[in-house]
Amino acid sequence: MNHFFKVKSLEEVKSLIKEFSPVGSETIPVCDAFSRILASDLIAPKDMPGFRRATMDGYAVVSSSTFGASESSPAWFDIVGTILMGEIPDFDLAPGQAAKISTGGMLPKGADSVVMVEHTELVDDVSVEIYKSVAPLQHVIDASEDFAKQDTVLSKGTLIRPQEEGLAAGLGFARIEAYKIPRVGIISTGDEIIPIEEEPAPGKIRDINSYTLAGFIKEARAIPVRYGIVKDDLVALKAAIKKALDETDMVLLSGGSSVGTRDFTIDALSSLPDTKILVHGMSVSPGKPTILAKAGKKPVWGLPGQVVSAMVVLKIVVIPFLNMLKGLAQKDRTIRIPAKLTRNVSSAQGRRDFVRVLLEKKDNQLLAKPVLGKSGLIRTMIHADGLLEIGDHVEGLEKGTLVDIILL
Repeated sequence: MNHFFKVKSLEEVKSLIKEFSPVGSETIPVCDAFSRILASDLIAPKDMPGFRRATMDGYAVVSSSTFGASESSPAWFDIVGTILMGEIPDFDLAPGQAAKISTGGMLPKGADSVVMVEHTELVDDVSVEIYKSVAPLQHVIDASEDFAKQDTVLSKGTLIRPQEEGLAAGLGFARIEAYKIPRVGIISTGDEIIPIEEEPAPGKIRDINSYTLAGFIKEARAIPVRYGIVKDDLVALKAAIKKALDETDMVLLSGGSSVGTRDFTIDALSSLPDTKILVHGMSVSPGKPTILAKAGKKPVWGLPGQVVSAMVVLKIVVIPFLNMLKGLAQKDRTIRIPAKLTRNVSSAQGRRDFVRVLLEKKDNQLLAKPVLGKSGLIRTMIHADGLLEIGDHVEGLEKGTLVDIILL
């Protein structure tokens, strides 16, 4: 079956993210929440920290009583108590009175600030001189200063890092609602591909893509599921795709995406029920022969068989779709750093070029050195620290140009 599609731009392909939805959610212990994505807003059930607490060792005071205090004219305070950690003070503080307090201690009623111990001098057991004035709430965290009751402290789609995990625990959430971790099926195709344990005969190559793609999927905090190698057989390919669709949330096929008499990806996808081809060709280099289909509610990618092209496409366009499946709030998460180009780089208009570059630091300047070599050489990715993106309507870039590099 012949299929003709207009090649889409990178932006057009990325805009198709809206065709898909995140995977389902589940309730998990907060101790297992690291790297997961929050599936519902987290609302503070109470103020945090919930009481005024000291951020310095010193004396809790009424701040107005310290105004005008200096080394030449210290203020005199009566010590009326000592506050132990974890203790609720059983007394109120009046102007001109002070209470010893440690970092994290709860201020007594009436106190609104803490004078650092370095700015005081103990006169005797019941008196202290203060040599520096303090403002209201100085060296103090107020009861709702972190978060107030009913605040949305974390929004749906937030990536749970250690700090978010700690916040949830601090608010008393033993369990949270998180999106499930997507499973990504990986199928290598082609008569020339053999298992890595075998010795390749002339014209054969070991299966590299299953491993590089799985590595990128793991890096993206998803679960790769490898389905092995499928030869150039339409029936076998359809069966492999159907199995992968039954068991995973997104499917990647490497090979079989270019135009050729023995490329069956388009035919296999087109023959599946409730499946439509969204992309057949993307105006990027490397990676033009890229396919995207929607099978039911799931994305299926036909990636170039060439190992470098497959990795670049996965990095620049597939990972954003995977992030959406994970439930991650949609925004550009590409990490780019500025560097100076070390040589002229040519580019063809009408396509987005991604050039592998090595980053070097010299004289406090980060340099981007293009990695030379034919696009099919995996060593160009091994030696690369990042990708230089050259726009569709740019003929090339000159040596010395300050460019943004996408980190690999």
